[in-house]
Amino acid sequence: MNESLVRAPLQLGKQSRVAFRDAALLALERLGEVPGGRLIIDLSETQRVDSAGLGTLVMLQLRASELRHTVVLRGVSEEIRFLLLMVKLEERFVIEPRK
Repeated sequence: MNESLVRAPLQLGKQSRVAFRDAALLALERLGEVPGGRLIIDLSETQRVDSAGLGTLVMLQLRASELRHTVVLRGVSEEIRFLLLMVKLEERFVIEPRK
């Protein structure tokens, strides 16, 4: 299975979203055009995600979906998982435990 990994910053938000987005788009590009790839976003060190960070995750998921790839959120803290649940975004992503 074709996978590409990007690590999210400690705080995924307004200040860090552009650099994170650019790194994630490069990781998505590495998956190529063959459907079925997995963009893995490692959130195991991420402590906080604000609305700008959530918007970035959704944008990445939409872009991946256009290419028929899956976005995997790995190592999601309970706090971030609860946030995804509250804003009804948890079903957009595959959520995996930390490896």
